[in-house]
Amino acid sequence: MIPRMPPQEARLGFVYSAPFRIQGVSVAGEQAVVHVPELDLVFDIGLCPRPVLASPIVALSHTHMDHVAGLPYWFSQRAFQKMPGTARCLVHPKMVEPVRRMMASWVDLERQQTPHEIIPIEPNSDYQLRPNMFIRAIEVSHTTPALAFVVIERRSKLRDEFHGVSQERLRELRGQGIEITKTIEIPLVAYTGDTEIGDFLFREEFRQAQVVITECTFFEDEHRDRAKVGKHIHVEDLRPLLEAWTARDVIIGHVSRRTLIPFAHERIEAIAGPDRAQSVHLLMDHRSNRTRHENQVAAFENSAGNLKAQKGELSSGTQGGSVLDLPTSTSEMTVDGIDGHL
Repeated sequence: MIPRMPPQEARLGFVYSAPFRIQGVSVAGEQAVVHVPELDLVFDIGLCPRPVLASPIVALSHTHMDHVAGLPYWFSQRAFQKMPGTARCLVHPKMVEPVRRMMASWVDLERQQTPHEIIPIEPNSDYQLRPNMFIRAIEVSHTTPALAFVVIERRSKLRDEFHGVSQERLRELRGQGIEITKTIEIPLVAYTGDTEIGDFLFREEFRQAQVVITECTFFEDEHRDRAKVGKHIHVEDLRPLLEAWTARDVIIGHVSRRTLIPFAHERIEAIAGPDRAQSVHLLMDHRSNRTRHENQVAAFENSAGNLKAQKGELSSGTQGGSVLDLPTSTSEMTVDGIDGHL
């Protein structure tokens, strides 16, 4: 008898929530790594699929093996491939020294020092990603010290009392040292990590985030107690969370392998209702996510085609207005290095 070929490596899950690509692998107890290329950021790194090497920062929610095992390899490969900048890992202050000791053990094993930074991030503190973008750590409740993260954009906005004031007058006020703008925070992407439900998940950062990536380990009714013991989220916990979160897309990871995807969708629709369930996606549901992405590409191409037709009308003088520079392909909708796996 001829033996079977070995199973393929885990495929990367993928959800596109414009403008963010959410891609990675998240299976309870096995591995969790979630990559957002547009933010140059990786949440957790249980293993190290090749695409995540491009991002220089890992935000580590906690130090269970399925969330941290790929960290030494990620550090090493970024150095080996001469990627720019020193790779950095943000970690709960209580777990900084254990992670540093782990990395020190690799110096003994490899007889070389891999460039890296282990950076403590206190709960309720921010770490700057870009001039106007920060990642905020939020303490959550798990069986080891754990953090959730929210990426926040800060923008300057004209104060309400100066609306309608002329530009000339605004320049005068600014010249007098009067503060005419205020800083507003826009939560972009929130990541729960592993946690049980708690008030921290109802904070404004989570309520207002455009995209929420959440764990949901258990779906069976009889597993409520198991969720409490392991300090994980049960699908019933999503009922109040989905009511509170205004995110256009909620992406669920950390589903156990025992849970069948159709059953998970049934439970989500039962607790969220059919309308809200449309915005809830299972990261590892390759079939549904592939169909959704194909529909997004088709809609984009249709929209681009309509705009090109309008551009043709404008250039021929049949319609007034400005001429638009239009995309001619869907390259910005593709997933570099991932498409072949979808």
